[in-house]
Amino acid sequence: MATSTAAASKNGLYADPRPDWLALRQEEVIDPARPIVDPHHHLWDRGGQRYLIDDLAADIASGHNIVATVYVEARSMYRAHGPEALRPVGEVEFANGSAAMSASGGYGPAAICAGIVGHVNLLQGDGARAVLEAEIAAGQGRFRGIRHSSAWDADADVAGMYAARPKGLLLDPNFRKGFACLAPLGLSFDAWLFHPQIGELTDLARAFPDTQIVLDHCGGILGLGGYAGRRDEIFAGWKASILEIAECPNVVVKLGGLAMRLLGYDFHERPKPPSSEEAAAAWRPYIETCIEAFGPNRCMFESNFPPDKGQCSYQAIFNAFKRLAAPYSEAEKTALFSKTATDVYRLKLG
Repeated sequence: MATSTAAASKNGLYADPRPDWLALRQEEVIDPARPIVDPHHHLWDRGGQRYLIDDLAADIASGHNIVATVYVEARSMYRAHGPEALRPVGEVEFANGSAAMSASGGYGPAAICAGIVGHVNLLQGDGARAVLEAEIAAGQGRFRGIRHSSAWDADADVAGMYAARPKGLLLDPNFRKGFACLAPLGLSFDAWLFHPQIGELTDLARAFPDTQIVLDHCGGILGLGGYAGRRDEIFAGWKASILEIAECPNVVVKLGGLAMRLLGYDFHERPKPPSSEEAAAAWRPYIETCIEAFGPNRCMFESNFPPDKGQCSYQAIFNAFKRLAAPYSEAEKTALFSKTATDVYRLKLG
């Protein structure tokens, strides 16, 4: 059996999805009737990588009961013309168009892009408000908040596409002026960062207790470059940061993003994709730490597709989550798989 020749994606943080390789592992779906809201996926068509509504619809039709999804910004379909500050509005228009396509019923029963998280450059300070208002209008009732990535590392091999981002973004006074525009408009903030920056997000959360903050991907645990081979040491520091930020009641966490190369696992280099048992065993310390710290009512399982598709199929990833959720009560499982996401993103379902 040939081993995988998977190359890392151009951004270095995740492997490129390969449907033929993923098809080598098929599983019976665990608890197939359980309703799931997938609160984190992307859609894009760029650089030879295509993942649009039909691709997502095929993945979510693999056996789990996905009832709705939330689109999260990925610099997709920005406007090519007009003021620079307003170009991200194009992404909200694109996601809302995908939601309208889904609402036709032609892509399965799930409400795809029922909630939309866009991007606004908060370094504009007070000027961010006008762009936020434009995105609210473009979302036609589906726009829920923004993500302004603050992922940064001094090692370009670790930071990947984020190497040119500014250090300490969340502490920047202009950024915080822009951030202050969110709560008055009823908008949330998705935080995508690497685990050494969780403390900066904690400081931000304390400074803006009325703003709903969503910590993406369990806090972006690093296992590449200079972070490789230090899993136990890094886990201890990450856990301390998670316990601290969990004390902020305005912060919730997404459980996922762990099938990227970022974490340092080599699943994408193996002859076959991981089983849900293998994935659950690898991710258990991180998932259990987050649930213990935040409680199920402030946690939500996410696919992070297509980045996580580089190591794990949609079928296997949610089977792994269901294995990890097995010890929890029915009410807690409902929170983890649908209610937290529905509440945080104020989804109108049914």
